[in-house]
Amino acid sequence: MFNFIIFGPPGSGKGTQSAKIAEKYNLAHISTGDIFRKNIKEKTELGLKVKSIIDKGELVPDELLIDILDDAIKGYNGVNGFIFDGFPRTIQQAIDFEEFLKNKNQEVSLVLALDVADEEIINRLLIRAKEQGRVDDTREVIENRLQVYLSQTKPLIEYYKNQNKFESINGIGTIDEIFNSICEVIDRHIK
Repeated sequence: MFNFIIFGPPGSGKGTQSAKIAEKYNLAHISTGDIFRKNIKEKTELGLKVKSIIDKGELVPDELLIDILDDAIKGYNGVNGFIFDGFPRTIQQAIDFEEFLKNKNQEVSLVLALDVADEEIINRLLIRAKEQGRVDDTREVIENRLQVYLSQTKPLIEYYKNQNKFESINGIGTIDEIFNSICEVIDRHIK
């Protein structure tokens, strides 16, 4: 199994790229954010639990995230692996995730980050906010989200660099240019 983690700040295009990668390599795209939103919208037991945590401004506990991933993975058969988008976000989550995969006789194969300059991200998100009528996505909110991303992700980048599993890709260009760069990296890592 090829298990792949994708990092990128909000607006970097990781969701778009993940869908293309999943299709090309027969991987399942697992996004914790999508799982949360779907369950909250459907008012499932998990959704209600997650909503109450988020509404208090708290982070979803690591053990609940692992349970969510375990449940999500069970829904896929016949795939060559998984793309994890939005997880892990902390060193402890990475350690727990490795243990989780190890119990399934699997491991993280590759960690990829889409590298996009802050000003480009801010511009992309301001345009997206305007197009989607998201009045809460102000420049200040976006800058804060970027800082949170950087503070959470920086330690993880070092963690995976130390395991020789990390690569950075230029996230500026056309969707296809970025996708081709990603595929070159994946092709080097697939065993």
